Amino acid sequence: MKKLPHALLGTLALASMTLASQAAQAEESISVWMTKGFYRAEDEALLAVADRFYKKSGIKVELSLFSTEDVVTKTVGAVSAGTPPDFAYGTSFNFATTGKWAYDGKLEDVSDVMIPLKDKFLPNTVETTYLYNDKAKKKAYYAAPIAQEIVHTFYWRDMLKDAGYRDADIPKDWKGYWGFWCDKVQPALRAKGQRVYGIGQPTSVQANDTYYEFMSYINAYNVKLVDENGKLLLDDPKNRKNLELALADYVSVYQKGCTPPSSINWTAVDNNVNLHNRTTVMTPNSTLSIPGSYYDAMNSATATPEQKEIARKKYHETLVTARLPNKPDGTPLPSATAVKTAVIFADAKNKEGGKKFMAFLMQDMNLTPYLEGALGRYYPVTKSGAERPFWTDPSDPHRSAAHKMFTEGTIPYQFTYNWKFTTVNAENVWAQAMARIAKDNISPAQATDEMVARIKTIFAN
Repeated sequence: MKKLPHALLGTLALASMTLASQAAQAEESISVWMTKGFYRAEDEALLAVADRFYKKSGIKVELSLFSTEDVVTKTVGAVSAGTPPDFAYGTSFNFATTGKWAYDGKLEDVSDVMIPLKDKFLPNTVETTYLYNDKAKKKAYYAAPIAQEIVHTFYWRDMLKDAGYRDADIPKDWKGYWGFWCDKVQPALRAKGQRVYGIGQPTSVQANDTYYEFMSYINAYNVKLVDENGKLLLDDPKNRKNLELALADYVSVYQKGCTPPSSINWTAVDNNVNLHNRTTVMTPNSTLSIPGSYYDAMNSATATPEQKEIARKKYHETLVTARLPNKPDGTPLPSATAVKTAVIFADAKNKEGGKKFMAFLMQDMNLTPYLEGALGRYYPVTKSGAERPFWTDPSDPHRSAAHKMFTEGTIPYQFTYNWKFTTVNAENVWAQAMARIAKDNISPAQATDEMVARIKTIFAN
């Protein structure tokens, strides 16, 4: 073979280096903003998805992870400034921002991504992402469902036993259930010198849990805030009265001293913290983050054998995941599911790249390990994800309990029917009404009147 002159070889090498440099400079990328995981495995699963996406598409993922609160505030600010990320997923978007962004025309229509996947999803999931865009005067898929959550209750079996009761003693009727923790378990433990509270129930404006848990009371009292067309129904005397009863019942837990006094100022993590610290015996919570923390600890590479055994015992023996009681009318209370949403913004620089990432993330091989990396904190939105042994294995006392609750049927949160509830929720109008009763000593009737007036004002604008 004839050899090329050294000078030509040098020229070709220089040209190759120049082309490589230009290619590197021209490398396509997308900015992705997401909620930071509670556990390392969750973030590692996400990084693996980003790496696989890059290898398949050649599109680099510039990933930024934020806390639950920060991902909302930072994204809202970026949207207002006209500099949003190409893809965003926040675990609070669904109740605080997604519906309003869609209504205001801030979101890209992702129907081309979602429609081919429609048959994959569980009931009451993908439907919640079919939203109205007032700018385009149409409904379409303006978000992708990533995960879902319902309200569970968690309690310490060993504390219950110490109070002189067993699992079978817990009432299933509404009044009996809440009274059991407040009027029986709490006094029994205090008689033994334990400064504990029967219930850990957030009553604060700061905590999203206040909203989720109060919505359970709203559903328990058969309050119809809106119809399926989004029409506000709070002028109906029956709905108005049932809302007052639900509000009074919820706040009574605080007023009777059955939840820590600090619960009126709790943030999103404080009901978890108080249960972990065994300051409370039982707490409602909308994810499996509480048992997940013990699962993470018992499998930690850095934990000692003793620490692992303590975590194992808590996970498998002493911590219980259960469902809420029946409604006050005696009928079963269906679980309301909150579907977590990912979005592409209309003003994003690389919308097509963002859509490609969305479609890639929604594949079973990517979405499933991401959610399972969260150790079951959120439940899948896909049929295939929910059918995995990760959820169905009866030897896992928490995931199998949550799976049973989901398979018994869910209903959507009422805010999905009207985007204006994103403003109601962002203000946490519900918790403000609670504070008026608990702090200002006004009547539940007056607090309800003020709350309804504020909701109607929001809906009128």
